[in-house]
Amino acid sequence: MDWEPDFYFRLRGQHRARILSRQAASNSDVVMVDGLRDGSPPPERWLQQVWRHQRLRRHALRLGDGSALRVLHPGFWNREPGPDFRGAVIQFGEEPPRTGDVELDLAISGWRNHGHAANRDFAQVILHVVWDETDMDRARPPVMALQPFLDAPVPELATWLDLEACTALPDNVPGKCSEPLRQLLPEAVTEILRQAASLRRERKATEFAARARQVGWQEALWEGLLAALGYKHNAWAFRRLAELVPFHSGREPTVVDVSNDPPIKVEAHLLGLAGLLPTEMTRVADPHVRALWDCWWRERDALADQILPQSLWHFGGIRPANRPERRLALAARWHGRRDLPGLIEAWLEGASDRSANETLHQLLNLLLPPGLEPAPYWDHHWTFRSREMPTPQPLMGAPRITDLAVNVILPWLWARTGAGLPRPELRSAVEYCWGHWPSGEDNAVLRLARQRLFGSQIPRLPARAFIQQGLLQIVRDFCDHSGALCEHCRFPDRVNAEK
Repeated sequence: MDWEPDFYFRLRGQHRARILSRQAASNSDVVMVDGLRDGSPPPERWLQQVWRHQRLRRHALRLGDGSALRVLHPGFWNREPGPDFRGAVIQFGEEPPRTGDVELDLAISGWRNHGHAANRDFAQVILHVVWDETDMDRARPPVMALQPFLDAPVPELATWLDLEACTALPDNVPGKCSEPLRQLLPEAVTEILRQAASLRRERKATEFAARARQVGWQEALWEGLLAALGYKHNAWAFRRLAELVPFHSGREPTVVDVSNDPPIKVEAHLLGLAGLLPTEMTRVADPHVRALWDCWWRERDALADQILPQSLWHFGGIRPANRPERRLALAARWHGRRDLPGLIEAWLEGASDRSANETLHQLLNLLLPPGLEPAPYWDHHWTFRSREMPTPQPLMGAPRITDLAVNVILPWLWARTGAGLPRPELRSAVEYCWGHWPSGEDNAVLRLARQRLFGSQIPRLPARAFIQQGLLQIVRDFCDHSGALCEHCRFPDRVNAEK
């Protein structure tokens, strides 16, 4: 049969309504936004997701007493007892940045009512975040209200944060949907995954559009690219570096202006502000490392209070080729290409006339063109302390290009074309690229998703990135909210009814 183009959207909406109804009846503290329509505050988990993703006008933040603050790093979401976020980096006014924990409550009274003041686990809390309060002048720890600083209207934010995953994937056993999905033709499964992937793209595009309203389209792209280079654990550290070293000199406020400097100086500032440059140079003989240090040491003291703490970096489980030092060296070379956003828009033109592999390789050549300033040191080193490798290693390969394309570049272009880009017909080119982009690298989450949805009989599906994106979206929308036994999940029944 022909599946309706909004099948997955309708199914997701019905599933969400059932979850909200069930959770409202049990008075559970979950991601539930319908109550916001009548002015009532949201549940705490909704606040946690706003803070976690920093869906805030970050350059306009104020404490309850009116003083300014900047969130240099939101911290790491804590699922265990204690403060909601550990290891955040906050700058209060003109003071040096401070590292500590962040606690979120609906109201300022939560600090007292929940016993945080007498709990040693909360001794390192440096910021108390609440929904909306007016009497916060003398609060300790300092208090900030979220509601006045949201980066988008509540309905838009609610859609973006809708059904945020709050549990781990179920155990590695087939879900109830595996049987009805097994009875579908591969074409029908592909269409369901395509619709789910489109929702995932829309969610990412909405975030880019919200950020572009604050800093502009080019800066939103720059921040998105760097966050993607940081992978899961280092994304916020990279995003902070993108704010410290913006793409355009006109960005305000800014700490460093290297817009007209060569890549070596940009690289020195990125690595220096990251705290990743060697501190002792007596035994370093490599001319590239010496050049980096010569660029950095003159400004190091003036920027000392902006250098990221080592506690923000996670190196465990990172492949040598993906080390932050190498990724920042690549970012420095992108920074030197002042026409990069325009080149990406130009690359999109004519995409529907090229094969998928040709389009991918053209993007790879755009981000790593032969004429790009060479990086001989990073071609032969993983870190500043590693031995020299005899065989050159690229700063980025085709698998990483796929990740950048589906998670950053195509969603950014989708949002850009939807916001009045002079040539709106380019949106169809984004749609074409999205539907034909080759698959990226496999991972444990995708393997588990296939096991849940298909069991041992996985259908023959196109080797496309949107298949992977659709799997991730279905897991987010259904599996993460239904438990290992698929309780209350309507996905299997609706697939049976529609086939």
